[in-house]
Amino acid sequence: MNSKYLKNLKYDLPAGLVVFLVALPLCLGISLASGTPFFSGIIAGVIGGIVIGTLSNSQLSVSGPAAGLVAIVISAIATLGSFETFLLAVVLAGVFQVILGFIKAGVLAYYFPSNVIKGMLSGIGIIIILKQIPHALGYDTEAFSELTGFFKKNGGNALQSLWESFSHISTGATLICLIGLGILAAFETPRLKKVSKIIPGGLVAVVVSVLISELVFRHIPALTISPEHLVNVPVAGSFSEIAALFTFPDFTAILNPQVWMVALTITAVASIETLLCIEAVDQLDPHKRFTNNNRELVAQGIGNMTSGLIGGLPITSVIVRSSANLNANARTKVSAIFHGVLLFASVLLIPVVLNKIPLASLAAILIYTGYKLARPVLFKEMFANGKYQWKPFLVTVISVVMFDLLAGVGIGLAYSVYYILKGNFRNAFFYYPPEAGTSGPVRMVLSEEVSFLNKANIKESLEAIPRNSSIVIDASNSSYIDFDVLQGIKEFVDYKSKYRNISCRLVGFDKQFSLEEVPAAAH
Repeated sequence: MNSKYLKNLKYDLPAGLVVFLVALPLCLGISLASGTPFFSGIIAGVIGGIVIGTLSNSQLSVSGPAAGLVAIVISAIATLGSFETFLLAVVLAGVFQVILGFIKAGVLAYYFPSNVIKGMLSGIGIIIILKQIPHALGYDTEAFSELTGFFKKNGGNALQSLWESFSHISTGATLICLIGLGILAAFETPRLKKVSKIIPGGLVAVVVSVLISELVFRHIPALTISPEHLVNVPVAGSFSEIAALFTFPDFTAILNPQVWMVALTITAVASIETLLCIEAVDQLDPHKRFTNNNRELVAQGIGNMTSGLIGGLPITSVIVRSSANLNANARTKVSAIFHGVLLFASVLLIPVVLNKIPLASLAAILIYTGYKLARPVLFKEMFANGKYQWKPFLVTVISVVMFDLLAGVGIGLAYSVYYILKGNFRNAFFYYPPEAGTSGPVRMVLSEEVSFLNKANIKESLEAIPRNSSIVIDASNSSYIDFDVLQGIKEFVDYKSKYRNISCRLVGFDKQFSLEEVPAAAH
């Protein structure tokens, strides 16, 4: 082992333990939210820690199953018809990520507007909350995992599902969830914030829920939590039983176009989420180390191929685990690798303990995670930043919740581009009418760049100049004017202005834009 890693073991091993304690309930919770076997989340956590941790050159980021992919997983399994076919899409997504890394596509994340990304994450948070409320109330039905947005594929919507869950409330499960939420909120207070860097609030919530369920609720019939409301990780007693826990992709579906579409969706969202997380962690790194984004895409791709091949969920770099790693004073990627080793050991050594965890306690963790993704203060900040920020943000949030992640991001991007074009359309020039009571000229001062998108607006403004008046068109500040715009101005000066007896003067056009200066003259 490199001496750099050896000398930092005293920091990295304790940090790896902290990250494991954060990751274990999240791996189980994300599996629950996705409607997949609990073991699939553990596999993704193990691969994210050991495989990606080894291949990545990021020293502090930690990868694993991400809450941001929950909506995609649910929708994809419903579309493809089986978990095995979905695993094939995960493998293909890994191949695409490796290709993206080799063609140096790591810069793609920089082209997504921050308001759309924040809107996507907030929409994901709302979906997670909607999906977990039934589990929080003890209504654990397979039907609810069909919810990918506001509407369900088999008819109905989220509000109907929520209303149905309120008629099947389990008092014990509801109390467990409320206690868990209280613990998580308490660990965010200044008094316990330092403690949370050593003992994560999510772990405390899970441990307390198990103790209350086993030591208190078990002896009170009205509060007893039945087995169907508990985690169900298979307990393997032999090597053959351990091998049976793994699920393998269905390669017979390789020609199914829907598989390829799902793979591309996972590739896009997982890559963007990873690159955004990497950027955030690099900025927080006290040692100011920077990650090679292209190498990270290759590492993530190999990790997703491995995860899909043995039954794991898709993987991204995860900000929750990464920030826990950073706050635990990790120095190198050994902490991420060690956390993966601990996750694997936990499934082999303590599955009986894991199966005592109430689903309601994991629902509490996910509801709190969803709240942090869609926290009200974020909406307040976006509104404070002006309409060019909050409108695309809000459109993205609503679209993600009402439809699905891919459609929501697509609509948000389209709306954001529309606003960029609209701003460009309006800011192509500054229009100064003559001062009140004077007969001075109208002044049209063109901006630094005038594209073909501004042609219609400039033409309309020139058409609106009154007869028997004068105008100065000033291009002194312009470095680029589209040819069609120049032709439109020339047409107005040479023909239309003369017909309407408008005096024209051109400034700043002669050398750069090959349009002859026109002195003021009455026509």
